Order: sequence, then C-alpha cells, then structure tokens
Amino acid sequence: MKRLSRFEIFLIFLVFCAALLSAEPRLSSQDQELLDLVQKKTFAFFWEFAHPVSGMIPERNTTPEMVTTGGTGFGAMVWIVGAERGWLKREELLKRSHEVVDFLTHADRFHGAWPHWLNGATGKVIPFSTYDDGADLVETSFLMQGLLTLKAYFNRSSESESSLRGKISRLWDEIEWDWFTHGEKVLYWHWSPNYGWKMNLPIRGYNEGLITYILAASSRTHGISPEMYHQGWAGGNHFINGKTYFGQYKLFLGEDYGGPLFLAHYSFLGLDPRGLKDRYADYWAQNRNHSMINHLYCVQNPKNYKGYSDKCWGITASDNPDGYAAHSPTNDKGVIAPTAAVSSLPYTPDQSMQALRNFYSQGNSLLGDFGFFDALCPQRNWIAKSYLAIDQGPIVIMIENYRTGLLWRLFMQDQDVKRGLQVLGFSRNCVKWSDKEINFEEQLQISADNR
Repeated sequence: MKRLSRFEIFLIFLVFCAALLSAEPRLSSQDQELLDLVQKKTFAFFWEFAHPVSGMIPERNTTPEMVTTGGTGFGAMVWIVGAERGWLKREELLKRSHEVVDFLTHADRFHGAWPHWLNGATGKVIPFSTYDDGADLVETSFLMQGLLTLKAYFNRSSESESSLRGKISRLWDEIEWDWFTHGEKVLYWHWSPNYGWKMNLPIRGYNEGLITYILAASSRTHGISPEMYHQGWAGGNHFINGKTYFGQYKLFLGEDYGGPLFLAHYSFLGLDPRGLKDRYADYWAQNRNHSMINHLYCVQNPKNYKGYSDKCWGITASDNPDGYAAHSPTNDKGVIAPTAAVSSLPYTPDQSMQALRNFYSQGNSLLGDFGFFDALCPQRNWIAKSYLAIDQGPIVIMIENYRTGLLWRLFMQDQDVKRGLQVLGFSRNCVKWSDKEINFEEQLQISADNR
C-alpha cells in the first residue's frame, strides 16, 4: 500500500476540519425542527414588517413609520440567514439590500453617522429624546456591522453585487469616527446639530459599545488611535470586574453579575468571540460566564419571583408591565425575555435549549406569528404582545452562529475589521467549537474555500 505524503495527509486534515466546521451541532431532530421554526417565524418579522418605501426595519411592530438604524443592521444579518435557509431568494435579498443602502445614502446623517430613529419614508431624523436628535454612534455601529456582513455575503462578480459592495464601502468610509472624539481620548455616543454635545455621554465602561470602538479603529478614512480604546473605553468605571460568581464563573469585565444579557449579544452578532482576546479579557469566557451567571441567578431566584427556574431564565433590556427597562440581576423586576436565553445559545447550549423548549411549550400565548413575544412576567401574569427589532434580531443571528457560524464567518472576513482588531491589540489564537481546537486563521481559510 502506498504511503501518503505529508501534503496528502495535510489535505485530508483540512477536509476533516471543514466537515467539522460545516456540520451543525449534534441536536435531536426535534430540536433542529424547533430551531428552524423559531428562526423562520422571527425572520418573518424582519421581512414582512420592513418599511414599504425604504426596506428599513421598524423599531417595533407598533411603530411602522419609525424605523431603527441599529435594528436594520440586525435585520440585514437576519435576511442573510433567510437566504441561506431558503426562505427567500438571493436575488430578492439583493434587491432589498440596494433599497436600504440607497435610502441610507440620502437619509439624515451627521458627520457620516445616522440617528437612532428615522422616518421610514422621508429619511428624516425622529428624535430619540429631547437632545438626541442627531448622530447616534453606537446605533450606527450596529447598522454598519450588518452592512459589512452584507458586503461579505454578496461576493460575486455580477454588476449588481459589485455595485452594492461599492455603495456600502462609500457609506463605511464616510463615517467620521474620529470626529466623535470631541477632541478627547474617548468616543462620544451622540451629537446634535441643534444641541451639539449636550447629551455628554462618552462611550466607556463595559457596555454595548465594544463594536463601536472596533469599527472606529477599523476605518480606512477616519480611524481612531489605540489610545482611544485603552484610555477612553477601558478607562471608565465599571470596566474591570474580576469577581467570581456562584463559586466558579469569573467575569473579566462589566458590572456586578454582568448587567443585561444583551451585552453578550449586540457586539458579537458579527464579531466572533471564539478565541478572541485582548489585554482585558477572553471574550468567549466573558460571554459564556455572563450567560451562566444570568442563568444561575434565575435558578437561585433570590427575590422569589414566580416562574423563575432553570427552564425559565434570561434577564435583559425588554418591555415590562410598566414600560421598558434595562433589566439585569441588579435591576430585577421579575421579567424574563426569551431573547436573553435563546440568543445565548452559542455560550450555554444546554441551558438555552431547555429554556427555548419551555418557551415553546407555552404555545400561542408566548410564540406568535413573528417569533416569541418580547417578554413575560409570571409574577404579574403578564406577557407582552410586542416585537422589538433589537430583541428579535439576536435570536435568529445567534441561533445561526451556534448552528453554522455563518454571520461570524462573514463579518470576520472583512480586511478592515481584521486590521482594526490588530491595531487594538486583539488576538485570535484558537477557536473552540464542539470541543475541538482549530487554528482561527485555518478556520477562516477553510470556510472561505467552502463557500
């Protein structure tokens, strides 16, 4: 028998790794069908509720004219899942993507950045609050995370796909990230043409703004220096944590118990936390431990709220019986949001699947035509009838990242993002997936070859 050469052995190894990466996690057929159902229903919110003029995504199902920039960024990633899962044609998504990008090109922008809310027909800003009637840099980063992922997805040489990539690149280059420093070593969240820097909110401390700094450092035209990240973002209160909770789960960053669980989701819809590290944290460990702490807090249920259990957990920003709040273990109002547990599926697959099955078992009272309703409060026998874009989006995206890594793979292919991560001192040494250790750069190449 002929002995295989080292090159042939290496090729076999690559094929084996590719099979591991392309295979979905081992789940029962019933669980796979349940994930399909939840993803498809939630996808429908982003496709069917899209504004008829602009294609943008409404803030919620009750505000059809008020569209959200961040939620549209999430929606772009959800649409990609829909195309890959066969719920719409690639050509349909391409047409919708052109509509959205063309609208954003002519909509209100302030030094290249968009506001939180826009009128979906006119593109004019809708104030988020009295002084917040201009640029929202964090929402802009959520939007751009989605657009860069779209750019990576539409990678063919056709005129229409090439044109879309060019349009997205122009929008990307026109965001003046460095202008939002206000002359200091920190990025600022808001700027208004009427009130200037009146909001006075620097983006610092550990919050959803991580993706903002990464994109700002990645910009080819208006990039920020590493000092902005290390002295601004990492220099705020409530950045370093270092405590261990429930005897085994260490939090590198953030407030006590980790804060709302969306912190483990919003920046990491495209940004792949597997093997991602900088001088401050291992971001896979940070997000996994944050999710486990949130889960165990609900299991222990120190406030003795009705309904909390290992099957009913997940505390994050959501609607509640009295309005809306950024719920967390330190701001616990007895409200569980399905997006919190379900979107943590990559980090806590067993605990998240248990919660998802339980939410599904409650039938039409919790699962509607467009996915899970936003929240429930068993203590007050209340279930929301609302859908919020920023809560629905992570459900589809993070389920898909758990199943195939699709959005992580696409976003991380961007050469500007790679450079920005390097500038800020991030490393991506090893990806842990299904208990296998695979070199990150090999994974990127294998994934690219298999598309």
